[in-house]
Amino acid sequence: MAGTKPVDLKELKHYPAMTNWFGVGLLAKLLGRVVVSDWFGQYADRRLMVAALDTVHDEVHRNLASQFLPGPAASPGGIKFTPDADGNVWIDYVADLGDGFDATYAIATLLAQEELELDGHTTRRGQVLIMGGDQVYPSATMENYQKRLRDPYDWAFPDPNPGPAGVGGIPVYAIPGNHDWYDGLRIFLALFCRKAEPLHLGGWRTFQHRSYFALQLTEDWWVWAMDAQLADDVDQPQKEYFVAIARSMKPGSKIILCGPEPGWIYLKNGESKSLDLLSYFAQIACKYCEGVSFPIILSGDTHHYSRYENDLPVKTQFITCGGGGAFLHPTHHMHPTQVLHEPEVHQKRTWINGKMGKTLTLASKIGKPQEEALYPSRNQSLCLLARDLLFPCYSPGFSMVLGLFYVAALLLKIALPFDALYLVPLIFFGGFWAYTAKQEQGKLKIFLVSAVNALAHSGLAYCLFSMAQSIAPVIPGQTQGTEDLMHALFNRMHWLIVAGLVTIIGGVLGGFLFGAYLYVTSRWCDMNHNDAFSCLRMDKFRGFLRIKLNGPAATIYVIGLDEVPKRDKWRRKTGTGKPAYDVEGGLHPKLVDGPIIV
Repeated sequence: MAGTKPVDLKELKHYPAMTNWFGVGLLAKLLGRVVVSDWFGQYADRRLMVAALDTVHDEVHRNLASQFLPGPAASPGGIKFTPDADGNVWIDYVADLGDGFDATYAIATLLAQEELELDGHTTRRGQVLIMGGDQVYPSATMENYQKRLRDPYDWAFPDPNPGPAGVGGIPVYAIPGNHDWYDGLRIFLALFCRKAEPLHLGGWRTFQHRSYFALQLTEDWWVWAMDAQLADDVDQPQKEYFVAIARSMKPGSKIILCGPEPGWIYLKNGESKSLDLLSYFAQIACKYCEGVSFPIILSGDTHHYSRYENDLPVKTQFITCGGGGAFLHPTHHMHPTQVLHEPEVHQKRTWINGKMGKTLTLASKIGKPQEEALYPSRNQSLCLLARDLLFPCYSPGFSMVLGLFYVAALLLKIALPFDALYLVPLIFFGGFWAYTAKQEQGKLKIFLVSAVNALAHSGLAYCLFSMAQSIAPVIPGQTQGTEDLMHALFNRMHWLIVAGLVTIIGGVLGGFLFGAYLYVTSRWCDMNHNDAFSCLRMDKFRGFLRIKLNGPAATIYVIGLDEVPKRDKWRRKTGTGKPAYDVEGGLHPKLVDGPIIV
């Protein structure tokens, strides 16, 4: 199934930029879709539907998981994970892609190159590409999948075997994230879980049958990738699938365990449902495969790179790498340690019953012991965070909505002059409490932050009341001698002028207060990190993982791209088999961390 033809540069300008997460229309749509998909997911789980239709024997699942191993057995299009001259098998891992065209295309271009030279290390294009979740943003629509995922990947790696019969290519397997689930997983399944005709994603090919999968890479190495839906939930057919796979694995196998969320950094009050699910799948493997180990745990969802290690002599790498194209997430808040196993406090949360260690420690970069394994660094993250103080410039629409709230407060002041003194702060407090409590932890901290925020915005509202009352008597056309704001507001034109000024001035100042709130809470209160950076829509510090497997050993290369070229820097290319666009001077990838030898 061939993709669309590359467009000229004029039309390319109309392709999606980074999502404006504080766009008023988008916020309203996402709220509705989250509510509907959450309700829908409880009563119509498409994973169950697919499993009910995929009625094959366990032996078929085992054969599909191992279909690309070298050997006499037939495989689709003759694709095999054949070791290179040095005996290496290569895989690529990318997550959180499909947002703005520029970052997604830039990373796809790097993934497509047959070789990348990084600080004296030669890496080869992966013989399989694993997409770790959230293939499109902000929601799962066919247009988003086409323009934010398929077109960038089609154009970065032109299909060498187009047409329905052109099966030969590089396998690509994908994990659905929460944004893929916002339509109930309908389009994700239609694209990635085809049986009769694989999706051609440029030179990559889809071969999975369900939204979760196991894939044998070598005699020693496997990938297990789960689908946790929107509610951090595992369906029974998924459990049975992985039990069947585990029974077929040889003793001592090594698993690269992939989840849709990095549960080890999402601990709230010492609990993490996504960490519990990772542990659940690991326990399935331990129960049915003797001597199995988990040297590498991978996840996206958080749009940065970080790496933790457990406290055992033989280390397990817990890696978050969500740099495939979505907006940047911060790193300045990352904790130096995370507790994995504390049964005396939390009976339910134990990482494989303590067999994988009890504590994670933020690792140091290979060869740079003074630098933490973070990308961007803490200092870089803090410098970028300061841009929140320019919030009205990044989100003018949202700021003007804040201005309208001040107009509503002004109406309340006119209608109830005395009651407004306490009603306005209470309304602001209730709004900020509801906004913060939904995504943060710590009741006292949320109360204090909401109270301070309410006082700040109420103070601004009272200043705007005074401004409105002082300017109303001098508005052109007002009845001479009128000094009472109530009388002025009876005149529609006067009211519109006052309301417009309150909206604009209040919007700018209120937007600044909101940006300052995000800055302060993200820097010092360990809160609102997602919103503090999503409003900035930065496509800096993008990256992916390249893993080399050789016998029982694995070597991880963390490949980063500090700057993504702007839209007007891309140039149209011609020629068969070449990327559709390049940038003058080329991209400048670098080795962020590694080689990490497991």
